[in-house]
Amino acid sequence: QVQLVESGGGLVQAGGSLRLSCAASERTFRSYTMGWFRQTPGKERDIVAYIRWSRGNTYYADSVKGRFTISGDNAKNTVYLQMNSLKPEDTAVYYCAASSLYSTSHTYTGGYNYWGQGTQVTVSS
Repeated sequence: QVQLVESGGGLVQAGGSLRLSCAASERTFRSYTMGWFRQTPGKERDIVAYIRWSRGNTYYADSVKGRFTISGDNAKNTVYLQMNSLKPEDTAVYYCAASSLYSTSHTYTGGYNYWGQGTQVTVSS
């Protein structure tokens, strides 16, 4: 089964940048959709971005368009989330997710069957 481990979270001032990494098991990126979600206390996990390797398409939540970029390195079995121009409202635990479910929406948590443990991102003013 697929195992996912996030890293790269931390504390940054508003306007700064962070790059999150998600190390995944081998043989995932060819047929899996890889996504990033975020969650704050008392709220549901919300989609941030996903990448569908087989079709070469990406998706971004409106709140992060133009600021965040999802990418991957198949040789390293790693997906990245580059976060620029960070805002205090970006503060959350960020989760990496993988999906082998093809006939589903990948903007919801139910569309994924593998999850990482999460990494904290805190943006100060």
